[in-house]
Amino acid sequence: MKGEYKVPGGKLVAVDLEVADGALSSVAVSGDFFLEPDDALLDINGALDGMPASSSVSVLGASITRALRPDATLVGFNAEAVAIAVRRALGHATGWHDHTFEIVHDGPQSPAMHMALDQAISEAVDAGTRGPTLRIWEWGAPAVVIGSFQSLKNEVDPAGAEKHGITVVRRVSGGGAMFIEPGNTITYSLTVPASLVEGLSFERSYAFLDDWVLGALADVGVAATYQPLNDIASPAGKIAGAAQKRFVGGAVLHHVTMAYDIDADKMLEVLRIGREKMSDKGTKSANKRVDPVRSQTGMARAEVIEAFKAHFRSRYTTTEGSVTDAERARADELVETKFSTPEWTARVP
Repeated sequence: MKGEYKVPGGKLVAVDLEVADGALSSVAVSGDFFLEPDDALLDINGALDGMPASSSVSVLGASITRALRPDATLVGFNAEAVAIAVRRALGHATGWHDHTFEIVHDGPQSPAMHMALDQAISEAVDAGTRGPTLRIWEWGAPAVVIGSFQSLKNEVDPAGAEKHGITVVRRVSGGGAMFIEPGNTITYSLTVPASLVEGLSFERSYAFLDDWVLGALADVGVAATYQPLNDIASPAGKIAGAAQKRFVGGAVLHHVTMAYDIDADKMLEVLRIGREKMSDKGTKSANKRVDPVRSQTGMARAEVIEAFKAHFRSRYTTTEGSVTDAERARADELVETKFSTPEWTARVP
């Protein structure tokens, strides 16, 4: 059995192994990583030989860490990366190339419908009626989208929202508020089965699921990097923020909003961005925190989106798709009963 795992921003780890009587055997770790001293590789292999094949990533990683001598240096990978490659070899975890991704890019939707579509599509991935999906959003109206656990009154100035015709909706994932105007943001959702992020903590899964878009940004001339926990930034400033939700059945919803252009003055009239939130950002102005993609690329928004889709297609197996009738019906129901109701929007007053 063979499994591979590419560390985001790091190196490729490959593991060949056999299973005998429920235990790992003949384990051979390889890759383009760096490791000193040379024979530390034998320590890693030895730490895995004989381990129960049912061992989790954390258990396998801990065994490797215990076996490594104090002077061992791992560059471009770590014990967790090896453990994930083992789980992939055993078929418990999957890689990007084990899936065909459906790309959905429909017309403009209301803010509440976008929230509902995220949940409906995630439920479909949970149920196995849909494969992993990349959905590009088009906005039908300006909006503020607040995180699942944010206080409505602390995040949104109602007078500013009314003045600018802003709809306020609450999403199912955590994280911070997003200020949206049609044509000024690039928003997408990546919905995948849990097997794709098997063994990854929430923190590591953000970098893993954002890795493709860093390559896409490079294609359009933006040197972007992942900034823990959930930001994508360039030397000129923050570009995007991500949020995640893991559903009971195992589906992982990872969505990102990227600033293509931004009316920072209007945003500051609508959002309450407090001093405490800004205290660790190295700046006193939210205007200085976000640097839109438009200023860095000079490209039209539609051109950037097409470049992103082309990059995604170049890396993974894809097919063009759309929202199914059943998913649309479920989303309509969720708009009516959840995402457009004051009980949900103000569930944290």
